[in-house]
Amino acid sequence: MPLSSLASSVLLTGEIADAGVGLFTRLWQPSHSLPDSRGRIHWRKMTENKIRNLLEQVRAGKLHIDDAVRELKHLPYEDLGYAKIDHHRALRQGMPEVILGRGKRPEQVVGVVKKMARVSPNILITRGDQPLYRKVRQAVRAAQFHPLSGAITIHRDKTIYGRGKILVVSAGTSDIPVAEEALVTARIMGNEAETLYDVGVAGIHRLMGNRQVLGTARVIIVVAGMEGALPSVVAGMVAVPVIAVPTSIGYGSSFQGLAALLGMLNSCASNVSVVNIDNGFGAGCVASMINRL
Repeated sequence: MPLSSLASSVLLTGEIADAGVGLFTRLWQPSHSLPDSRGRIHWRKMTENKIRNLLEQVRAGKLHIDDAVRELKHLPYEDLGYAKIDHHRALRQGMPEVILGRGKRPEQVVGVVKKMARVSPNILITRGDQPLYRKVRQAVRAAQFHPLSGAITIHRDKTIYGRGKILVVSAGTSDIPVAEEALVTARIMGNEAETLYDVGVAGIHRLMGNRQVLGTARVIIVVAGMEGALPSVVAGMVAVPVIAVPTSIGYGSSFQGLAALLGMLNSCASNVSVVNIDNGFGAGCVASMINRL
């Protein structure tokens, strides 16, 4: 049933309005997104509260049904012509849609940011640059630029939703830009995240000297290029999920990260999962979801 039809049905009477809140909750609000023992509210809950307030205004006669339907139309997505903003994603998955900056015109990115900023406390733009950042900051003054990864963030809700710490480990200094993308992603998605850089297998004593640091993490992201050996070593030392990120760093036969990718996919450590080459964002997102469980 189209959302407008569903909303019209829900908004007929006070009794049905109460039922409508439960219906929206059951359809769009997984149980783990409710307030936890500390009373923290997730983004999905914030969206549910907006729906509840809308329905209560209709019941009280303060808002016309047509106006409520008009507001609800933007909940699943908002069509800008060049982009369809998935406002529903925060309610559905616990985190708002992320904007890929690369390949978009600056004015397109800014247009999406302006619309998202009305409903999303946090916004992440990946693969941006300084010129794009300047335009985004003109639209939203809270924007920050992370030059190593090219990420642009609007980080207004700094509540920690994760249950433990995410540790981002890089094999070499050249892998840090991808590691930083994972770090920024994990933090803006509501996690405590720390780093351990330049501890690759060429100097394994550097990793062994940080065993206690590894033991403090609930999820570990390991970023490595070349032959991609580090995730297997780390995974053999810990009892938590290890998300391996191959990077395109390496010489000719690394094939822009393919060698590292294949090495990680063939890891003999059973607690290793692998994301795509240079996909720090994907690693940070999955780590965040694991950390919220």
